[in-house]
Amino acid sequence: MSKFSRLSIAGFIKKVIQLEQLRYSTTTLNFAKLANMEYKTVERGSPYSSDYRLYIYDNNGPISPLHDIPLVVDANKKIFNMVVEIPRWTNAKMEITMKEILNPIKQDIKKGKPRFVSNCFPHKGYIWNYGALPQTWENPEHLDDGTGCKGDNDPIDVIEIGYRVCKRGEIIPVKIIGTIALIDEGETDWKLIAINVNDPLAEQINDVSDIEKHFPGLLKASVEWFKIYKIPDGKPENQFAFNGEAKGAQFALKIIDEVHKFWKSLVNKEVDAKGISCINTTIEGSEFKVSSSEAQETVNKTPPLGDAHDIEPIVDKWHYIHLK
Repeated sequence: MSKFSRLSIAGFIKKVIQLEQLRYSTTTLNFAKLANMEYKTVERGSPYSSDYRLYIYDNNGPISPLHDIPLVVDANKKIFNMVVEIPRWTNAKMEITMKEILNPIKQDIKKGKPRFVSNCFPHKGYIWNYGALPQTWENPEHLDDGTGCKGDNDPIDVIEIGYRVCKRGEIIPVKIIGTIALIDEGETDWKLIAINVNDPLAEQINDVSDIEKHFPGLLKASVEWFKIYKIPDGKPENQFAFNGEAKGAQFALKIIDEVHKFWKSLVNKEVDAKGISCINTTIEGSEFKVSSSEAQETVNKTPPLGDAHDIEPIVDKWHYIHLK
């Protein structure tokens, strides 16, 4: 083989490697763009108070995290957008509000006070990034065959188990690993298990059987957390369908497809919304669509960002729960 041929082959191989690196880099950047660059958050009101709101914006203005953020990032790879409501290790019970225009994230109010979940030893706050999938709705009129209970009237919940602590309101691309069927006060409350696709372990985590291998003890701790976290508030331990067994990725994907269809029936006015706001800025043909300027007017009517209210020291208390 001539020196020229050897150089040509070497150059060709080098070029292929460069293209593959570029392809991988572009894929990663695309996911990063979906997660971080296309959306931003705007806080209004005073954190840890009843008037606090966190709005999500795209490049055009305010949007609804429930209706305007696409559910699917990559259909072939089964990658979905997740709206982070509660960063790991924090206690403030933040959630997408269903009945306010643009569905901002706000803190749940209990007996007139902002709600914080208790620390149940050895757990501190939420032990994963907690949030929801957009464009989903657990229909409260639908009786689930597997759980024997109706939906909880919220978007489907997600626990994200990657290493990075996310920010409130962040939109991250996730891969679904499985799901736990929590029965919360008589309602089906699916808890999807997911991992950020940009996590270093994401390629190795594909189903619930991989969790114990790479995150030993986390699945057991997650079931325990959901079982006991309301006990300090005087409520009984939560129950689970399927004896608390986590169902796999394929099962979870079917649930996502189901709750996405329920959401479509909601925004298409095929069911009674019963006060849920379906106002959006991006859904073509929707009777609920408004302009970005109209959406901004909604935000402008809320109090500007103020100083955070003090958090009572009792929030840091550790509760020692012993199940019978």
